Amino acid sequence: MTYALSGALKKAVYQRLTGSDALQQMVGDAIFDAPRVGAIPSLYVSIGPEVVQARSDRSGAGARHDFTVSVVTDNAGFQQAKAVAGTVTDVLSGPIGPLDRGRVVALNFRRARARRDEAGQQRRIDLIFRALLDDQP
Repeated sequence: MTYALSGALKKAVYQRLTGSDALQQMVGDAIFDAPRVGAIPSLYVSIGPEVVQARSDRSGAGARHDFTVSVVTDNAGFQQAKAVAGTVTDVLSGPIGPLDRGRVVALNFRRARARRDEAGQQRRIDLIFRALLDDQP
């Protein structure tokens, strides 16, 4: 197993999301890979937590990364957040580009969870993706 590919995957996902014209039209530059400091936009996309499992074999090191991309809004309903979430899945369904280290063997959408916070002020859709990574060039 190797966790060494995690940073390269996050960077590639971030670049793919921020490079999407469709997503830019929906949320502007409100795409984050770190917690936002200062004023929080009313609608944004955030790359969140990941769970990594070993997937090495005799041919080399590899890992399975289940990572979350969240769409968060303080709008009254889910409609706009669902549209953005759909665009995120569309953007990540294509090639995300080369990694600084290793390669993406597969990247697939796994599931989503839409919910309101306890106070009912925010809506959040967590999109879970699975990337199979190989530490081979």
